Amino acid sequence: MNESSPTQSPSAPSVSVIMPVLNEERHLRTAVTRILEQEYPGDLEVVIALGPSEDRTDEIAAQLVAETAGTSREVRTVPNPTGRTPAALNAAIRGSRHPIVVRVDGHGLLTPGYIATAVRLLADKSAANVGGVMHAEGETDWERAVAAAMTSRIGVGNAAFHTGGEAGPADTVYLGVFRRKVLERLGGYNEEFVRAQDWELNYRIRQDGGLVWFTPDLKVSYRPRPSVRKLARQYRDYGRWRRVVTRYHRGSVNLRYLAPPAAVAGCAVGLVAGAVLHPLFLVLPGGYAAAVLLGSLREGRGLPARARAWLPVALATMHMSWGWGFLTSPRSLARRVIASTAPGPGAVSNGQAQQPV
Repeated sequence: MNESSPTQSPSAPSVSVIMPVLNEERHLRTAVTRILEQEYPGDLEVVIALGPSEDRTDEIAAQLVAETAGTSREVRTVPNPTGRTPAALNAAIRGSRHPIVVRVDGHGLLTPGYIATAVRLLADKSAANVGGVMHAEGETDWERAVAAAMTSRIGVGNAAFHTGGEAGPADTVYLGVFRRKVLERLGGYNEEFVRAQDWELNYRIRQDGGLVWFTPDLKVSYRPRPSVRKLARQYRDYGRWRRVVTRYHRGSVNLRYLAPPAAVAGCAVGLVAGAVLHPLFLVLPGGYAAAVLLGSLREGRGLPARARAWLPVALATMHMSWGWGFLTSPRSLARRVIASTAPGPGAVSNGQAQQPV
């Protein structure tokens, strides 16, 4: 049976879709429209957590609220004055009502049947969280290059939620569709994790005995960062906070995450030693550059010429920024996280009676 076949049960559990948004005027209306158009037989609400945006995000959100008021698929908003993603997620969970919680970002576009498939798999697999593929798609040549890098093994390793793979248990998934009772029991997202909050939450779910289930039939279209600078900042932060996860959860170290810092260290040592000791050491950065160029030739097939030209830049930016962030992540971040998580990462219970799943 294809996992993407839609659920038709008239007793489908009600669903709350939570969205953390900040400066999302470009994609917010389309993202919410994709949610509202889902063919799902149960009740559905959308709760948008509004950060302090500097564009028209709040105005667009207000329009969506007005347009859906009184319907069976209402859009509502809650404030997130900090602008931090995990705080937004917890605020939206508290402001929502239903037993199934679907996370969608303001620039994420659900594919048809996403919610129905995920809800069915939660029940079929007795899972705590179900998710799928972060399907990166670009609109400009640069974004197309980043999308190719983000969906390739040379760009992100063997992460199934980036590159696809067989359905089954996973360490983590993109975004996620959760049982509310699991989120409430674990305290929701750890609000100190500016990045890597998904990975950290899924680690706690697995430590609690819950199943995180991946399926390639669930896809969310993702729009990459629109510039080199923004991509570099994004991946530097990914590296910094993934290091924090390894400090906070000692058993979470994965060899895949050590490849970028090893590449940064190897290139740095090779450049310095090559200049000071012997040119032979330049084989380290030279070998990395050759691997990126050869990988770009393979992964760039089918891309426009300008996107192919950008691809090595995208790959190197992701690798070097992630690795640099991992290597330079201050230990004070881990100490702050550990101190902030007793007795629980966050209080997400809204005190309302919930429907059984």
